[in-house]
Amino acid sequence: MVAKLRYISLIAPLHPAESPALLMGSNLVQQALRRPCPSRSTMRRVFRHVSRSLSLAWLGASLSFGLVGISQAQSYPNKPIRIIVPAGSGDSCDILSRLIAPKLTERLGQAIVIDNRAGSAGQLGLTLIKQAAPDGYTLGCGQGGNMVIVPLAYSKVAYDSRKDFTPVAMMASNFLGLVVSPKTPFKTVQELIDYGKANPGKLTFGTNGEGAFLHFATEQFRLMAGFEYMHVPYRAMSDVFTQMLGGEIQASVGSFISLQPLVDSGKLRLLGVARANRLPEYPNVPTISETVPGFTSGGWFGVIAPAGLPKDIVTLLNREINWALQQPDVRERMKKLGLDIHTEPPEFFTELLIRDVANWGKVVRDINFKPL
Repeated sequence: MVAKLRYISLIAPLHPAESPALLMGSNLVQQALRRPCPSRSTMRRVFRHVSRSLSLAWLGASLSFGLVGISQAQSYPNKPIRIIVPAGSGDSCDILSRLIAPKLTERLGQAIVIDNRAGSAGQLGLTLIKQAAPDGYTLGCGQGGNMVIVPLAYSKVAYDSRKDFTPVAMMASNFLGLVVSPKTPFKTVQELIDYGKANPGKLTFGTNGEGAFLHFATEQFRLMAGFEYMHVPYRAMSDVFTQMLGGEIQASVGSFISLQPLVDSGKLRLLGVARANRLPEYPNVPTISETVPGFTSGGWFGVIAPAGLPKDIVTLLNREINWALQQPDVRERMKKLGLDIHTEPPEFFTELLIRDVANWGKVVRDINFKPL
């Protein structure tokens, strides 16, 4: 019994002099040890006091650490926050970041600095985000293109989107449209598919490059619809549209917002939209999934941070970003940009990222694409 008491006193987490509660328990232990043969009642009393003393000590320590955590959470942010945009001025990520920045300043009381770091298809900016401290003062704008497609299309990428970042808040998504040159005979999605099946390799699709998101989206459409086409890559979608207007390229897919002016002016013919429901503004234009069940496609944009960002800061930022997105002027601007607003919790963004990596990874394998 004496040996057991000595062991208990040795494993006490705090020295008795550091805690009045432990001091009382320690004195009782010493008194018991001085007796040659302590009675059972004495031993029970010693254990009771030691147990209570240890509990009080642990409670005090826990409260102390808890108060420190609360204090840290309440002090954030206490300096300007930087949002790294891995693209140039005018890009969707840039526009979205600048839309929410003044709203976040209003709510958080700190300046939001937009830092454009374009280069290497977004790799430069994302690498800087990855390397930053996970303290909430460096955020970034991630999108499906640079977080999902780039790591699949290139053999050497300095980040793993699933491990190196903390998804904070998904801001918006867009969708693709399927368009054809007015010089083609295609009036429906089915007519285009039937032509591709009957004339393998003669149907031409233009995209903004080998391994680009629109290339993979076209390939996914081909796989799900079961037709063949000839891929004609260009440096930019503006080049594709120019060739379509001249009739050199028959078809293409692109973000609806970039297609809309050409569709409204009659320069391109819109066969379908790659979203779950028809557009209220274009009720006579079907969804592609009405012909190819399950086909939807588009991009997304969200706020990310370096891996390891504390959960309380993630929760705070998610709440304030969602608030910013719900403001009338922001909603109106995003509607004009053809973007659907998202105000889900961080978990939704995380699940989307994981799902997209798996989905597009399968497409890349199915078409036997070799990373560039």
